Amino acid sequence: MSKVSEQERIQALELKLKQLKVQKQRKEARARTVESRRTSREEMRRKFLVGAVVLAKVDDGSLDKKTLNGWLASAITRTEDRALFGLDVEA
Repeated sequence: MSKVSEQERIQALELKLKQLKVQKQRKEARARTVESRRTSREEMRRKFLVGAVVLAKVDDGSLDKKTLNGWLASAITRTEDRALFGLDVEA
């Protein structure tokens, strides 16, 4: 085998290696994105379910509405969110 063909073969293999590395990086990035979305969906579902349970407890009298409003008043700061729950809008 001549040195030119060996060099061409090495270059071709190096190019293929670079392409495979790029493919691997893309696959890993996709997997991270999928995992992040799954985690975010699970977190949103947990929040939704906890909220539903708390509201059900307020409705059936197991939890005092004043207690809930106290929790909300200390935790919610955005004007739009405070208005949604009927809380005083702080200036």
